[in-house]
Amino acid sequence: MKNRISNKINRAEKKRRFMKNFRATKTLYLFVVPGLVYYVLFKYWPIYGSQIAFRDYSPFLGFTKSPWVGMQNFERFFRSPDFFLILKNTLLINVTNLILGFPFPIILAVLLNQVRNKGFKKLVQTATYAPYFISVVVLVGMMYTMLSPYSGVVNAVIRFFGGDPIHFMGKPGMYVMIYVLSGIWQTCGWSAIVYIAALASVSPDLHESAIVDGAGRLQRIWHIDLPGIMPTIITMLILTAGQLLTIGFEKSYLMQNSMNLGVSEVISTYTYKRGLVDGDFSYASAVEMMQSVVNFVILISVNRFSKRFSDTSLW
Repeated sequence: MKNRISNKINRAEKKRRFMKNFRATKTLYLFVVPGLVYYVLFKYWPIYGSQIAFRDYSPFLGFTKSPWVGMQNFERFFRSPDFFLILKNTLLINVTNLILGFPFPIILAVLLNQVRNKGFKKLVQTATYAPYFISVVVLVGMMYTMLSPYSGVVNAVIRFFGGDPIHFMGKPGMYVMIYVLSGIWQTCGWSAIVYIAALASVSPDLHESAIVDGAGRLQRIWHIDLPGIMPTIITMLILTAGQLLTIGFEKSYLMQNSMNLGVSEVISTYTYKRGLVDGDFSYASAVEMMQSVVNFVILISVNRFSKRFSDTSLW
């Protein structure tokens, strides 16, 4: 009896403290509301519609009345002649981007951290941040203009030295490198911000002690800076690995043409064509769900691997 009374008193006390805290900080709670509304409407509510991946969906019948077909849509995709091609293209682009693109922001952040001229440092930061705010449509338009075999500046230089013009955007063998390198140019500076912030937390005393011991700049980078930001690097690597089957639709679709279709058709463009163009909503939803599940499994696996062999993980 005493325990029940004590529990009721504790619950009442907690409720009173919460209401007191809520009244004191209600303005801050109001700032949270738009974010909550966004996630509920655009992240959680659409989960209800994912059931069409298991149905033969018809807009006239709706979600619940469309006939249930189970795993049939998934089986169609796995047996499709496009399955291995699309999977290979998606993995090739993302793995290449991971190998080439992931180290660049780290290198840029470490180099900027060594710059002592504040004016030059701000200039480099502004120049590397700016491309991130360029629209993907504008970026691809710039690429088509600069790489044009007729009027592009790159082919103008090739012709100047006696070479033949190259149709860069039409050559399948060049598509992946153009996609990845243009992505590095656009996002490298912005992605470096998190590493620059991590480097700011490295104690200057460590560098001073290393200088007294005769350590050079490269030695200090290798033994102080990189170990200091290693938890951040591992965290970003885990998050990047969790998107191994995800490629932005806009850039892939805008760079795609009939000549490079064999290497540019990825999961996002494939589902767009099958879902919105062909109207096969259930099939496209099944492909997207498979993509999300595989990404989730990769994320869990990489996080567990990181937790086992290092002290850093997402949870």
